[in-house]
Amino acid sequence: MKKDIILAGVGGQGILSIASCIGIAAVEKNMYLKQAEVHGMSQRGGDVQSHLRLSDNEIASDLIPEGKADLIISVEPMEALRYLPMLAKDGVIITASTPFINIDNYPEVEDVYAELKKHNAVIVDADNIAKECGNVRAANMVIFGAAVPFLGFEMETIENSIREQFGKKGEEVVNLNLKAVEAGFKQASNQ
Repeated sequence: MKKDIILAGVGGQGILSIASCIGIAAVEKNMYLKQAEVHGMSQRGGDVQSHLRLSDNEIASDLIPEGKADLIISVEPMEALRYLPMLAKDGVIITASTPFINIDNYPEVEDVYAELKKHNAVIVDADNIAKECGNVRAANMVIFGAAVPFLGFEMETIENSIREQFGKKGEEVVNLNLKAVEAGFKQASNQ
């Protein structure tokens, strides 16, 4: 298996947590993993992106070539749009529907959705799903759950990664994130 993944969003939305959970799952499966430097994480509200490469074989570079990303996982719709040139022809986009409008010239959200829908996009109302799970801050884990069908890991491996990532924060936080991942998985499976 080989997966080239672009993670995108806005600072403070939980991109690093998604990357960490995917990395933990890959390590559990004895896969090779390379992650490019995450850009923008030091600025809350700034754009954040990272390249994450997984493979059964050694990986030479941590950067994904343009047009070769198997998956774009984004917690902000315009950030998904920004990285479209990275997407392979048969690639998949998983994105949250709620925009983070931090610029004056943010395009009309419906225009962003229309452009994403021209590609293989799964657009998820992650904020409302997370709220139903118990905390809107779990929206990133809803998006992670929506990406699970395209990652190639069994749900047990994903659940183990959630437990490892959030275990030190207590059982309540672990259970919230497990619930959010499951809800996102169900949402993506129904589209």
